[in-house]
Parts: sequence; C-alpha cells; structure tokens
Amino acid sequence: MAFMRQCSKRAAAISSKHIGFFNGQFESSHRSQGTPSSPFNLTRGWPSGVKSRYSSSESGGWLQRSTLSSGKSNRNSPFLSSIHSILASVAGLGVGFSFMYSRATDPCFAAPGISFPPSSNAPPPSSEPISPAQRPLSAAMESTPAPGTTGGPVITKSGRLLSKLKIFVGYDSREDLAYEVCRHSILKHATIPVEIVPIKQIDLRKAGLYVRSRDPTESTEFSFTRFLTPYLAGYEGWAMFIDCDFLYTTDIRELAELIDDRYAIMCVQHDYTPKTATKMDGVVQTSYPRKNWSSMVLYNCSHPKNKVLTPSVVNCQSGAFLHRFMWLDDADIGSVPFTWNFLVGHNEVPKDTKGLPIIYPKAIHYTSGGPWFEAWKNCEFADLWFQEREELRRTQMIQKVIQDEFLKLLNSNMAERARELEGKVLELESKVNELAAFQKLLLFYLQEKSNGKEKTLSVSGNGKESSFEA
Repeated sequence: MAFMRQCSKRAAAISSKHIGFFNGQFESSHRSQGTPSSPFNLTRGWPSGVKSRYSSSESGGWLQRSTLSSGKSNRNSPFLSSIHSILASVAGLGVGFSFMYSRATDPCFAAPGISFPPSSNAPPPSSEPISPAQRPLSAAMESTPAPGTTGGPVITKSGRLLSKLKIFVGYDSREDLAYEVCRHSILKHATIPVEIVPIKQIDLRKAGLYVRSRDPTESTEFSFTRFLTPYLAGYEGWAMFIDCDFLYTTDIRELAELIDDRYAIMCVQHDYTPKTATKMDGVVQTSYPRKNWSSMVLYNCSHPKNKVLTPSVVNCQSGAFLHRFMWLDDADIGSVPFTWNFLVGHNEVPKDTKGLPIIYPKAIHYTSGGPWFEAWKNCEFADLWFQEREELRRTQMIQKVIQDEFLKLLNSNMAERARELEGKVLELESKVNELAAFQKLLLFYLQEKSNGKEKTLSVSGNGKESSFEA
C-alpha cells in the first residue's frame, strides 16, 4: 500500500509539471491540465483569461494569451505539442490512479462486499447516503481530480453515486461546428465519464421515432426532438439535454453534484423576454412563458411522470405543452443557478463595488445567435468561442497527423510482411521445382531399370552431390 501511495503521488507530481497540450486539454475522457502558464487555474475555477476581460489590472484579452501552455517552443513546434500530448495522457493516467487510490481507501466510496482496514480518522459506518458536505475536508481535497482528468463517480445532492452522465445535445445541420465546439468544451473540462449523444432529427425520422411535420415557429431541428431525452436514455437514471449553442467553461461535475432525486427535472428558471424580433440566421424569435427553460434540462429519466414523454406524445403534443413542462407540477421542477445557462445578451455578470466580477458563467448560451453566424461574430463572449474553436481545430489536426503516421506505419509493416511472404513463396517454389526434377530423374531410372540396365545416379540437393549404384 505504501508503495502504491508513493507511486500515485509521484504520478500526480509529474502531471502538474509536464502537462502542456493545448492548455492541458486532450480530446478524451482521460486528460490532464494545469501548468502554471495555462489560462486555466490549477483548481476548479473560472479561466483566468475570462477574468482578465473584466479586470482593469490585466492587459490583453483571452485571444492574446498563449494558446499553448508551455512556452514559445510549443507554439512554434507541432512536434513538441505532440510530445506534450503524450505526456498529458501518461500523466493523466497517473492522476487518475492517484484519485482512484484515494477513492478506494475512502470508506465513503467502498463498494458493497469490499472492506478496507479501519483508519483512525475514518468516519463511523452508516447506512444512510453520505452527502459531500458530510465528508471531511481533507478527504474531499484528496479526491478532487484536476480539471480535465477523469476521476471517479459523483456524489449528488441526494447522496447517490452517479458513475456517468449522459448528455444529449440538440443537433442542427446548420450548426455542426457549434455542436463540435460545444462537445469539445465539455470533454476538455470533464472529470467524470460523460457520454455525449447528438440528437439528429434525420436519424430519428429514419428510425420512425419522429414523424412530426415542421412547425413554422421551429427555429432549430431539435425544437421538439429534445423532449425524447428520457426515452433515448431508456427511462433510467439522470440525463441532460442542452442546445448545441452552449460553451462550457468549467467541469460538468459541479452541475452533476446539484442533482436532486426529489425532482423530475432541474433547469435554470429564466424570466426571459427576447429583445429582438429575429435570431440566429434570420429566423423568427418567439416569446412564451418559461422560454429557454428547456434549453438545458437535467432529466430524472426514471421519474414516473417523465415516462409520459413517449415518441407518440412528442410527435402530437403542442409546443406549449412541451416547452412549458405541462406534464409536471411546479413542485416537480428543481432550480439550477443561472450560471449553468447564462443567456448572452440577457444575463449579466454580477460585480462588486470595485467593478470586479463576483460570479462567472459556467455554461455560456448563445441563444440569439453565436459567433458562427456572420451577424453575431462580435457578440459577448465571442472571443471565448473562437478560442475554443481554434483549440478544437488544433486537436483535430494533431489527431489527423497521428492517424496518418499510424497508417503509414501500418502500411510499412504490411509492405515488409509482404516482402517476407514473397521471399518464402520463392523459396517454396524453388523446392517444388527441385522436387519435380528429382521425380523426373527417378522416373528415368525406373524406366532404365525395367530395360535391364543399371545406372549410377547423381542426385544434387542443397548444394551437395551424392552418388549410388542402383
């Protein structure tokens, strides 16, 4: 145990020292981040680049900061960036090991049937679920993974363990890039396993799950398909739906910790009235009660009332019934802080008496239109979205280089193997020809013997000659 603890601590130290792949983010569930020069804090906090946009004490904005986290050599060398990505992956495994070890030795997380030696500071056993607030501060600090590193399960507000969060993202063919950037921002910060599934209307129609005719008020392809989330999740556990025009700036684990089993759904309960008549690329803006509540929803999929959301109901019910959650009572709808669905152009970042921000958005929602539309390229927080887009492109570029190199290596190995096989085939053909020649010689000898003649045969094989009298 002492050796394992020493190894895990050493791995964590390596992680904090060497990670430098695109601000320490790696497009996978197993990533690590947090070098001192990264624009993201080592603790689970808001990107320091965002803070600088509101602070008069710092010059330069988000885009002026280094997009790579380990100096000029990385910015000018894709090769070094690749090396850093490998270090990030290896070190990330070390942090994950360290985290799993701390979880494994924490009685709060002991699985049924598994026991550990008691420790002097271990809390007394209890049959009741343990909330995060009940855990010792030291244990919480030890078990908190670094941003971008896959850790263990989440303890929800109800005291239950959530091992993975399914996230269904509304997909619109006009906003494919917005979806990819949203997905990248989630994975970059996530310290819990997440499964991201795009809800594509065309696929649902092919499967016969969505047959509804397009309504003139629909602004996106997922205006109604979003309500199939509990059905697509198999009416099991908790799942989240979000529009594709979100940008996440922090760990989704923090949102998962707010999950409360008392509610059928949880969302940000906006009091929102659109300020413009159109949005995005010119579509009509509509106003209705509880507008934008359905743009980010945590669904308690196993809740009996959510089993009403079958494909037939989603295909037939009105927009008012669905978007206003009219299958639920008000007491069934839990509230989430507005920072998890921060509406650009509506919500404002609160500031203190000195004009410094108090709270930062954790999930930015470009509800009226995002920077991927020409008309909205200068909207608030556009620089953060462009930053994320560039990180996504670099990640895709590195992945393509790695894939190409792997294919080259594979082709090279296949060519080498083919040459080896060709050599063996030629060797086999030579032996077959040699055997055929020997057969002809033997046949000639038998013919001669039948004629009463004795011959001395000379047989050549493997470079040696031998003779015998028949």
